[in-house]
Amino acid sequence: MSDIRLLLVDDHEMVRTGLSILLENQQDITIIGQASNGQEALSLAHSLHPDVIVMDITLPDISGIEVTRQIKRQHPEIAIIALTIHEDEQFFFEMLQAGAEGYIPKRAAPEDLIKAVRAAHVGEVYIYPSLAKMLVADFLNQERQERGKVMIEGITAREQEVLEMLALGKSNEEIAEALSISRHTVARHRENLMKKLGLHNRGELVKYAIRKGLIEP
Repeated sequence: MSDIRLLLVDDHEMVRTGLSILLENQQDITIIGQASNGQEALSLAHSLHPDVIVMDITLPDISGIEVTRQIKRQHPEIAIIALTIHEDEQFFFEMLQAGAEGYIPKRAAPEDLIKAVRAAHVGEVYIYPSLAKMLVADFLNQERQERGKVMIEGITAREQEVLEMLALGKSNEEIAEALSISRHTVARHRENLMKKLGLHNRGELVKYAIRKGLIEP
């Protein structure tokens, strides 16, 4: 395997120095450049064309997320790994959406970063385990929502809300208050639901909601 040509992007010189020492000790990794801000990163990515970029998110001029987005637009073959102090959902998902192949918190062990660099170089994605759980949870939640949309096709979004609340045992008055609508409107939605779904009472409605995965039994 040829050497992995790597660009470091971080606004702290001490961090870049530490990363340089760590990564240069690996026989298959060569650091070809360092950038302390977003503009410099964009320029070096274009001129040096590294295989992998280790990218901090918090930069003094441009967000590392935007830098990643621009680099991936111009050079989609360059792999980018986020190395950051941020571990919340917003930064995590925005960086992945920008095109990053990896996401590593700075508290991670050095071995995790090395694994991420090697994985990204061969076209794989490496996400720190605790953040991978977040990604899986988000995927499952989206899948459930999409599944629900398909399974209750034919009823409106408001009717779905009423359906779920009725299945959870809410009264017409409670539903009306929660949705800021009148009790008569709730009653009309309930009547329409029963007719569309071929149900006759609340018991059948609850069974239907459980069967479709809208509520837990």
